Amino acid sequence: MGTVVEAANKGASGSILQKRNPTIVFVLGGPGSGKGTQCANIVEHYGYTHLSAGDLLRAEIKSGSENGTMIQNMIKEGKIVPSEVTIKLLQRAMEESGKDKFLIDGFPRNEENRAAFEKVTGMEPSFVLFFDCPEEEMERRLLNRNQGREDDNIETIRKRFRVFLESSVPVISYYDAKGKVRKVNDILYFYCLFGKLLASNLY
Repeated sequence: MGTVVEAANKGASGSILQKRNPTIVFVLGGPGSGKGTQCANIVEHYGYTHLSAGDLLRAEIKSGSENGTMIQNMIKEGKIVPSEVTIKLLQRAMEESGKDKFLIDGFPRNEENRAAFEKVTGMEPSFVLFFDCPEEEMERRLLNRNQGREDDNIETIRKRFRVFLESSVPVISYYDAKGKVRKVNDILYFYCLFGKLLASNLY
């Protein structure tokens, strides 16, 4: 069995998904902005399939596959997993799900991810949900949550904020210029907003 990229190169990238013309929503926001929580609610109420690039990478490593071993070795060596590898895992998950509505959580993380996704899949997101949460509130949530994560300390949290601002904000700006960003800064009206997006075909 070859790598994810090698397998993809045997056929036309994105062809299966493109024929299904799926609705793809990128869900972006700083750490602690509520992406995961609200994605779970969207799945429950609107029937979307939630995909996390990080979860897919971890699942591939845990599977013990050739791809998983390759990914694990790269991480151990301090190397960045190529965008194409992550995208192919996302693409495979979408194809195997048989569904046509997807929330992609926390991806793309930077402009290179964004460009690679469009190149590999031949698709763009229908729209982008941007959870615009004040840094002070995100910091409070991360410090108070009880998940036992080693990276939930003040120094690491603030580093993650900087990475988000430097890497992910340009992605949001890119799609905002194309009229595809839907900013959420009030969770109380979140469902109303999302329902209107679906009903009015703004994507």
